[in-house]
Amino acid sequence: MKTMNRRDLCAALSSFAALAVTAGEAQSVTQTQDKMAVPPPARVTGNPTLSTQRTFPFASLPVVKNANGETRAVVRGVLPTGEAVEMHETTLLPGHQPHPPHRHLHSEFMLIREGTVEFDNNGKPERLGPGGVFLAASNVMHGLTNVGTTNANYFVIAIGRDTAGALPV
Repeated sequence: MKTMNRRDLCAALSSFAALAVTAGEAQSVTQTQDKMAVPPPARVTGNPTLSTQRTFPFASLPVVKNANGETRAVVRGVLPTGEAVEMHETTLLPGHQPHPPHRHLHSEFMLIREGTVEFDNNGKPERLGPGGVFLAASNVMHGLTNVGTTNANYFVIAIGRDTAGALPV
């Protein structure tokens, strides 16, 4: 049996999150100055069940730009097994954070594609580059800063809900 490395984990998590969404119209998400708002995935309304395979071409992903960089929503919904899932891609400018350190009920995997970022792991800084993965556990303080000299690009896969019935944003 082959041992899974970080690159395999990134591919597996990306495939897991790239499940389909049901048809509908996009919802609007308010963008605030202190945090990088994630736009809703295209054609998603409510809590769609992610039960049909599909692809998500980069050019079709809705983009929100702000002073920290930009982010693209990929998918948001509920798996047939009940888990709430949200995935987005972020490009973060050098020296910037998407938002201040925070905590929330859902858990997140952050898969680093390009650049060098520093993960605030409950007050302990940890650096990672391309192929690295962070896990932000439920209700544990965490944050992210681009500590490199070039843009950092990473995917976030959020799993779980923040309140009864609410999907992660």
